[in-house]
Amino acid sequence: MSKYRIAIVGGHGQIARLLTPMLVQDGHDVLSVVRNEDHVSVVESLGAQPIVADIESMDARDLAPFLKGCQVAIFAAGAGPGSGARRKRTVDYGGSILSQQAALEAGVTRFLQISALVVDQPVDPEAEHGWKEYVRAKRDADKALRRTKLDWTIVRPGVLTNEAPTGKVQIASRMPGLAADSLTIPRADVAAVVAACLGLENTVKKTFDVISGSTPIAQALDAV
Repeated sequence: MSKYRIAIVGGHGQIARLLTPMLVQDGHDVLSVVRNEDHVSVVESLGAQPIVADIESMDARDLAPFLKGCQVAIFAAGAGPGSGARRKRTVDYGGSILSQQAALEAGVTRFLQISALVVDQPVDPEAEHGWKEYVRAKRDADKALRRTKLDWTIVRPGVLTNEAPTGKVQIASRMPGLAADSLTIPRADVAAVVAACLGLENTVKKTFDVISGSTPIAQALDAV
């Protein structure tokens, strides 16, 4: 696999913190965009170069200089549970749009986005408002990315857990109807899927769902 300079937007997120050492171990140069100064030491300990930038209060012209020289950008940011409906829009959607525009302006060609399995499925009209806004934000961010000239990949994991990784997954362009308790995946396996996508041309311009399964990650991605 080629070695890249990679910017992770949302570098202190749980998946990003698992992904960073994987990328470093593979020989990549990783920049980690974090909002909070308190997170600098954490991402440094993982082997990344920290960049303190608030994606909710800047525009693409502000972020683009940080991405100069990168070949890959990974959008791993999210407002998180309990953040409120407004921040779902400003982070999960607005942050993605900002990152897409900044990547294009900086000359980045490859863009990987961590989305969610549910976003193209109908939302229960009785669902909580924040959940509806989360689904809408992720869906709109994915749609916007597909319209860009970037070499994008959209990874849509199921319900995230902190279980130990298995290295085995099930991947589909759209997951068939399965029991809810089977739609989970450890965050570490999601990180491994994202890392593996970097060297696979067949994942460019592809959106796929991923949950725990019985197929080794490399084999599952070969069939995307």
